[in-house]
Amino acid sequence: MTCCAPGRAGGEHAGTPPPATRSHTTGLIDLQAARFLMGSDDSRAHPGDGEGPVREVEVAAFAIAPHAVTNAEFAAFVADTGYRTSAEQYGDSLVFAGLLPPDAPPTPAVAAAPWWRVVPGADWRHPEGPRSAIEDRATHPVVHVSHSDALAYCRWAGVRLPTEAEWEFAARGGLVQQPFPWGAEFDDHRMNVWRGEFPHRPEGPVGTVPVDSFEPNGFGLLNTTGNVWEWTADTFRAGDPRPVLRGGSYLCHASYCRRYRTSARTANTPDTSTGHAGFRVAA
Repeated sequence: MTCCAPGRAGGEHAGTPPPATRSHTTGLIDLQAARFLMGSDDSRAHPGDGEGPVREVEVAAFAIAPHAVTNAEFAAFVADTGYRTSAEQYGDSLVFAGLLPPDAPPTPAVAAAPWWRVVPGADWRHPEGPRSAIEDRATHPVVHVSHSDALAYCRWAGVRLPTEAEWEFAARGGLVQQPFPWGAEFDDHRMNVWRGEFPHRPEGPVGTVPVDSFEPNGFGLLNTTGNVWEWTADTFRAGDPRPVLRGGSYLCHASYCRRYRTSARTANTPDTSTGHAGFRVAA
């Protein structure tokens, strides 16, 4: 079973990227060049995810955002450029069924993961479909954004997506080979992941939380595990050009995926959008 949504079968379906401009992003965290142990040999990791083997990797000095791009930040981009996301162009996006209202119109379920529904009118402004809105979620991470949408935002903002190595180095916060940003012990009160029995019996609210929720890691980054998956600049493996996502989301649970760890990874097609994937930027 997988917490990750299936990808769209089609190819690129993104708007024309706006021209590059002077940076609209402030407050990035500067990190010095370093070598670190990347990946994991955790026996409970999914072999197909390619987390291992553990290897020493060098990253050059770079800067990274302390949190994922918010709805308010993405709204500024759209207001300035008129950009239309992949989901807006397709006319639908993938929404976790448990977030749909009881009287929501019937929507197609994904056969391999029936908790995912193809919802017409779902997009970054309407995370659960046309009758939902984000007015009270300005500081939540933007979702229903494809890899193509993330690249368009970066071009406008004068930044880029982090490489997978940069993302993991920053997410670990200076700790060596620990599965979580704070250390070795799982604690579902220090990150936004599924609590209860997945997918029908949650113990508490389900969905995104503000990007400044929970304590930062040793480098000052917030929510590097849980809340939303984050697009990166790299592809999954040789022969598989799908972009990599890191960090897990509010749907991750020990019963089926354990992808709420600093080394966990997955991938999806560049025009796929879901209600649990966003991105943070680097420079």
